Amino acid sequence: MKIGVVNTMAPFVWGGAEELAHHLIVNLRRMGHEAELYRIPFAWEPSRSLPVEIARLKALRIGDADRVISMKFPVYMIDADHHTTWLIHQYRQAYDLWDSPYGNIPHTAEGHEVRKLIIDSDNQALRSRDRLFTISDEISSRLKLHNGIEASPLRAPINDPELFVGGASENYILAPGRINASKRQGLLIEAMRYLDGGAHLIIAGPPETSQDEAALRQLVEEHDLGDRITLDLRFLSRKELATYVNNCRAVAYLPYQEDSYGYVTMEAFEAGKPVITTRDSGELLDIVINEETGLVVEPDRRALAMAMSVYLNSVDRAREHGAIGQALWRSTGINWPENIARLIGT
Repeated sequence: MKIGVVNTMAPFVWGGAEELAHHLIVNLRRMGHEAELYRIPFAWEPSRSLPVEIARLKALRIGDADRVISMKFPVYMIDADHHTTWLIHQYRQAYDLWDSPYGNIPHTAEGHEVRKLIIDSDNQALRSRDRLFTISDEISSRLKLHNGIEASPLRAPINDPELFVGGASENYILAPGRINASKRQGLLIEAMRYLDGGAHLIIAGPPETSQDEAALRQLVEEHDLGDRITLDLRFLSRKELATYVNNCRAVAYLPYQEDSYGYVTMEAFEAGKPVITTRDSGELLDIVINEETGLVVEPDRRALAMAMSVYLNSVDRAREHGAIGQALWRSTGINWPENIARLIGT
């Protein structure tokens, strides 16, 4: 079967959505399908350009595939036969982030028009799908709340599980993943001010913008923490990332209202590492359970410092919580063959 997978792309940006699309292609090919990835350039800044971006995507058609699987706003608006959407997320700034600090659409007459266009276009596109899935309960709930559309959750499997085998429990906390304001790596830097000199933090991942990188470097310099914080701000190979995860004491992941378990969480648990997170971090709280598979605290630098110190001061506790997390994650049974069968309707 010829299957086209469609996702957006921004130059030099690679995160969970890109990983999911890439590994969907890999696993489709493993199962004998002829699969191609279409990466459609898309700019979400400035927000006033979004109507043009939406019109451009609506004008595109993919007609040479037996199945088309679209994944992310606004590529699910592309015209195609036998069209499935596996929804990673909508344009959250028009929905749950509209009144949050992370919104980018101004509350002006023009901004309200842009928001209305996004919602109307989503309603039109997603109601016409042959098959519609999301990657989490949270996204299904949000779609039902804001658009009145029902979709079954189909959670993303972990990628390259054979790399995340665990290992040493060295004296550092790891904060991996894409770097931006909503992931709140800066809070961890602030927390390091309250830990003793033996504590070490590694922040590893690609910054979304040069401003995101500059903000972290400025915090480290401002608080004179250069000898205790490593900023490895780049796109890491999977083996490099796995080495960091396998050898850390614990993983810290602080997204604001994450709408899935998150690859960071899944990779940590696969490697038997506990996860430190915050009470407002969204759906990963389904599996990051306080004092069982990790530590869940307020999004406050002192609270985070205390959580980090718990694991840095106790290898045994970190291993115990990591082992429970690993067992819980593996018990979900999420896998590629079953997901693909549902996506393509076989």
